[in-house]
Amino acid sequence: MNAQQIMALSQAGAQCLVKVEVVAETGSTNADLLARAPGLDAPVLLVAEHQTAGRGRAGRSWLSAPGHSLTFSLAWKFAGGVQKLTGLPLAVGTALAETLGRLGQPVQLKWPNDVLKDGDKLAGILVETAAAENGGVWAVIGIGLNLAMPDELEQQIGRSVAVVPWLARMERDTLLAAILDGLAEALRLFDKSGFGAFSARWNLLHGWQGQLVTILDRGEVLHEGLAAGVDDAGRLLLDTESGRMTIVAGDVSLRIKG
Repeated sequence: MNAQQIMALSQAGAQCLVKVEVVAETGSTNADLLARAPGLDAPVLLVAEHQTAGRGRAGRSWLSAPGHSLTFSLAWKFAGGVQKLTGLPLAVGTALAETLGRLGQPVQLKWPNDVLKDGDKLAGILVETAAAENGGVWAVIGIGLNLAMPDELEQQIGRSVAVVPWLARMERDTLLAAILDGLAEALRLFDKSGFGAFSARWNLLHGWQGQLVTILDRGEVLHEGLAAGVDDAGRLLLDTESGRMTIVAGDVSLRIKG
């Protein structure tokens, strides 16, 4: 992948709204940008050909193989404090899913931060924050997107995962430029209007709408009911026997009840 080519193909890059950097290998692009956040003066997209210590939500590892996935992080500065970022992972998921759809790969969303294809996980999103020097907050948005999956890596992951052979054949710089433009547009809107501008769009892509699901925390069942989408704060709406309740994001897993 080539940083200058990605910038040239991207409207956000060409307008110098986002600086693009590509490295052959690193531990974690999120960790790298978090360490640099206090000194950043503009958004940065950091792409790694290979991550050796990629991270997912709740401290989980994100495993990938060189050449078979896209692993990158985008540092973006928001006005206000961390409390204004409620629902940001869902807004990012919406932007990513809509971009993939425009590229001919329909996908769905799972609350709070997964992109699904045919029921299996295709991409994960991790948002971490760091205070900005002159006010506001930097959000570092990490994304791992499976394109192909070697058998040995899938065995290591221990579950079925989704891949997108159509996009795997696409020129990587073009694919990343399209994703960057979708993210940049969404993040500008989120900074202005919050997740309320995305909730209806997210619900249209909800993969488990109306499904009977269980809410788990570290393997313990907390609630079960019918998944009814999200509200304007990004909370999952769950219709239970005792009525509708809201589930906030955190160390919670959502699974179709078997």
